[in-house]
Amino acid sequence: MKLRITTKCLSITFLVVLFYSCEKDEILKTEKEQAIPLAVQDTTYTNAQLKKVLDEELEIIKLAKNGYIKDVSGMNVEKENPKKIYMHYMPWFQNKDFDGYWGQHWTMTNQNPDNIKENGKREIASYYYPAIGPYSSSDPDLQEYHFLMMKLAGIDGVIFDWYGSKDLHDYQKIKNATESFITRLEDLDFDFSIMYEDRVAVQSFNQNLSPSPIEAVQEDLLYINDTYFSSPNYIKHNNKNLLFVFGPHHITTQPEWDTIFDILPTDNRPDFLTLWAANNLVGENATGEFLWVDKDHLLAHEHYYNYYPTENLTIVGSSYPGFNSFYEEGGWSEGINSWSIDHNQGQIFAETLNYTHHEISDFIQIITWNDFGEGTMIEPTEEFGFMYLQLLQQYTGVEFTTTDLNVALDLYAARKEFKNNITAQKYLDRTYKYIKQQNMVRADKIIKAVNRFL
Repeated sequence: MKLRITTKCLSITFLVVLFYSCEKDEILKTEKEQAIPLAVQDTTYTNAQLKKVLDEELEIIKLAKNGYIKDVSGMNVEKENPKKIYMHYMPWFQNKDFDGYWGQHWTMTNQNPDNIKENGKREIASYYYPAIGPYSSSDPDLQEYHFLMMKLAGIDGVIFDWYGSKDLHDYQKIKNATESFITRLEDLDFDFSIMYEDRVAVQSFNQNLSPSPIEAVQEDLLYINDTYFSSPNYIKHNNKNLLFVFGPHHITTQPEWDTIFDILPTDNRPDFLTLWAANNLVGENATGEFLWVDKDHLLAHEHYYNYYPTENLTIVGSSYPGFNSFYEEGGWSEGINSWSIDHNQGQIFAETLNYTHHEISDFIQIITWNDFGEGTMIEPTEEFGFMYLQLLQQYTGVEFTTTDLNVALDLYAARKEFKNNITAQKYLDRTYKYIKQQNMVRADKIIKAVNRFL
């Protein structure tokens, strides 16, 4: 059975029914076939056709080098659904190939990705496995792949999980990785925001890196202001820079937050969103709240939406595919959850997308792109293939399909296959530019030509 969903008129509900109408094993097999076509000999084009493509692109490369051709800025994707969709993103992964070691979010305390299991996959701290294998957040090839995938699914930007500016634990690695994304974000005209964790301020104080938790947050806020707010692609809401806090959990009075925000000029205060049921801890500094995955699932959504329309605050819709934490099995005591929300082959994701679609949220936050440890990822995986991105394509109303997603995946595979081949990489740079122009056929031809001749 070959399952490809490309018809634009299909509703999300119908998609889920269609997924359910097939046997589970067959769906997973089909999704894997769609998501990982890495080493298949393609016969779509003749040798002569592909050789002609390489010759033509070589001439373009020469013209561009001499300044006769300028790159197209940005990637303007048309969407039928005007609702803004922002993706919560974890920039906290390291792998041995790029960084020289396996980071803790692939290992936790007891997993070793150097161990290859019977199924041929590395041992990682998750019940799920990325389609491209465990990766490094700082890898430019990974950043290209992730953001092209998001663009092709109609995503408008990302919200980076961010742990402060201090060299503590792996927080500086997360900060550095976040900043390594900015050039790519700006090149694709892709927006971003920061979600701060106030617990890092207490940790910074306890490690004598800041005089007090309040001053630690002030230092981090100044860093955010100077480093991120200055980007033309930083997300603005109500004409202010959009800033989230996951909490607050430790700094929990309005006078404390008044002092913190006094570090910024009055006309540069951010649009500041707290975790749901926490804006009272910040007082008038809060402009809204956002929902997160909760064991009560849709009951939490009902409470949130029934309460917030009367409060005149920013309303953030939340959608997620499920929840299945690996923390206990991985040996992490902090963050253990005894509950889970089954992914239900896309039903949960469609359900939460539909829920927010009919409400008055200012925008939607997808939870998450790649939190493999908690099992909330929607990026392509061995288990689900492109299913979540297909659902997003239907929801956002873009013209792209899984065929286009495969082009972006093939580009990543070719980047790795020919990582030491300078000529191949120049052709693949041209592929990236064609995807930006949304000329997916030409991009696909170049990848096939590189695979066949180089």
